[in-house]
Amino acid sequence: MVSRTTADAKGDVVVLLIGMRINRFWAVHLWVPVMLAMFRMLRELAKDPERGLREKVLLTASPRTYYVVQYWESKEKLYAYATAPDAFHHEVWAKLNRKERAGRLHGEVGIWHEAYVVPEGSYEAIYADMPAFGLAGAHGQVPLAARGRYAKDRFAYRSAQPAESAASVEKSA
Repeated sequence: MVSRTTADAKGDVVVLLIGMRINRFWAVHLWVPVMLAMFRMLRELAKDPERGLREKVLLTASPRTYYVVQYWESKEKLYAYATAPDAFHHEVWAKLNRKERAGRLHGEVGIWHEAYVVPEGSYEAIYADMPAFGLAGAHGQVPLAARGRYAKDRFAYRSAQPAESAASVEKSA
């Protein structure tokens, strides 16, 4: 029998796609440090869960393009890490900016990111015979029946309001 589960996400989901594209394979001395920096940042985040990275999935889009799907606790924690002076990201970004100002970047390696805040009701997931992965790896897994067999049911799911918010809604009614 197939075990079907879904992600136990509640509220907004914060997703960051971040990666690199090797534009010139022979410039190994330029793209390997970019790749190693990404791995170092992921290790740094794994050692300090309070920074807010909940889960990551490493992917290859082509022989030239590598990226990471990251699930964050909140957009505030994502922004805090991106701007934290004590984080390796800050050091790498400062170095990149210095090289750019000095005219030492020539397009050998492309870097990119896309960030999304997905409101509750705008995401759903299903996993068949899978360990916790992706969204479920970030937020936990529940049996499919807990959120609905069909995608429309999972999209319609809403987590319970916090007690204080529910009380203020009742008072204003």
